[in-house]
Amino acid sequence: MIRKKRLLIYSISIFTLFSIMGLYFTYFLISPGLKENKEKIFMIKKGASLKKVAADLKREGLIKNQYLFILMAVIKGECANIKAGEYSLNLLMSPIDIFNALISGAVKTYSLTIPEGFTAEQIAYSLEAKALMNKEKFIELVTDKNVAASYNIKGPGLEGYLFPDTYIISKDMEERDLIDGMVRRFRRVFEEEAEKKESTEGQFLSEREIVTLASIVEKETASPEERPLIASVFLNRLKRGMRLESDPTVIYGLKEFDGDLTRKNLLTPNPYNTYIIYGLPPGPIGNPGRESLKAAINPAKTDYLYFVSKNNGTHYFSGTLSEHNRAVYKYQKRRDTIKK
Repeated sequence: MIRKKRLLIYSISIFTLFSIMGLYFTYFLISPGLKENKEKIFMIKKGASLKKVAADLKREGLIKNQYLFILMAVIKGECANIKAGEYSLNLLMSPIDIFNALISGAVKTYSLTIPEGFTAEQIAYSLEAKALMNKEKFIELVTDKNVAASYNIKGPGLEGYLFPDTYIISKDMEERDLIDGMVRRFRRVFEEEAEKKESTEGQFLSEREIVTLASIVEKETASPEERPLIASVFLNRLKRGMRLESDPTVIYGLKEFDGDLTRKNLLTPNPYNTYIIYGLPPGPIGNPGRESLKAAINPAKTDYLYFVSKNNGTHYFSGTLSEHNRAVYKYQKRRDTIKK
């Protein structure tokens, strides 16, 4: 009888203990680390262990007990499923809510808009300015001919093939991941526009030459309506063996440019100086958008050989040098941008 009473007392004690532990564990699961409505940016590096993550959560005040957090992961069978990345958490979140966020990969993302015509270097600086990626690593990859070859792109790098668009980026994203997305986007847009091709102009150009032409068109005008006309001017000059004489190509070939294009710049040889070389430069001078690619693929059919800025965002197009000279006199009486 006494033995049965002891066993009963022991059982009740064990039951009570486990009940208390269960209640405490449940309380832990639903109780925020601190009762404060405050955002915390929490970073999990690739390869971080569950133990490391739990300790960091405890240190940041997001949970009260790191060991119970680990126990929760074990019970749920999700120990290896916490995903790396940057998370926006709140001190009012319960441990189970935090855990669910970490295994779902609901990382904090950033929107990055790459303007049309940006060079690979400008894109790299934009990434660094927002602390999203390593500038040097990005430049190293996009100027690697082996990386370019992996996308079946001929040339020394990916200039011209990094499609300007708005991209959603997380801080755990690798530079190569973003490059993959940009090149895929370029390929999709290029193929879409190539399927719509109607013009027979420019059929003598390779894909790389089309992209190079599109990059020049992008730099020459911001007007979508003018781009097919600009493309036609350069194609007509190519067919006649004339130099392109495009200022943006000269600028791209300069190691340093202070915003003031001089006569000396125009007379100094570099592979991109189309005032000196004949034909297209050796590659794109930036990353063209859809409208410029469309213009290079489907240029207008004209007899134009020249154009000059009208100083209102548009250009005057001419078929003869005499007409062009009259337009220059009319619209560019004071050409202070090119100094002696």
